[in-house]
Amino acid sequence: MRKRIYWLLPDLSSATRTMNDLLLARIGDQHIHFMAAEGADMNGLHAANVLQSSDLVQAAQSGLLIGAGLGSAAGVAAAYTLGSMAAPAAVVIAMAALGAVLGTWSSSMIGSSTPSRRLRRFEQAIGQGQYLLMVDVPRSRVTEIEALLERTHPEAHFEGREPNVPAFP
Repeated sequence: MRKRIYWLLPDLSSATRTMNDLLLARIGDQHIHFMAAEGADMNGLHAANVLQSSDLVQAAQSGLLIGAGLGSAAGVAAAYTLGSMAAPAAVVIAMAALGAVLGTWSSSMIGSSTPSRRLRRFEQAIGQGQYLLMVDVPRSRVTEIEALLERTHPEAHFEGREPNVPAFP
């Protein structure tokens, strides 16, 4: 299990030095993510992707549940309407699966264009030109990495942790 640690960095040079320090501390670049204002120079940084910067995963999960529920309800209605023409359980299962697929797809399209709710608190700082660092570290190394960043980057601001890193982003 990993924990996500958030830091705000004032500029690109600070962000680059921080990334290099994390790499030297043996944190893989796949666990280091940066966000900055649109159009900001991200040269040399591992930019956050749509999974880290949007509500895609949460929206897809919600769409799956809502779509499966609505599909099941439609399946029950269809099974009663069709009567003895079809196996009622098969109709309900097929409609639930169809609803789950359509719900997941449509919700993920909306979620991919919606900024992450977890990152809303950083919008103002990012808009002012700061760089947001999201680093996913093993639970056993959280204190060590926080101490390293506090010691080597006094210009950076610790912004908290997430107790559990989502499985996908």
